[in-house]
Amino acid sequence: MIAVTHGTGFAREVADTVVFVAGERVAETGPPTEVPDAPREERTRAFPSEAL
Repeated sequence: MIAVTHGTGFAREVADTVVFVAGERVAETGPPTEVPDAPREERTRAFPSEAL
């Protein structure tokens, strides 16, 4: 199942894999404990921290 959300707290709880999409492109993908907590890509780091 694919779920689309801005709530990364929710994504951390239910996802096996998080895909961060920016500007119609996949900016980053990885485990829900990695992408929000230790983003590798600049666009992911620029996402508002309160949303993560």
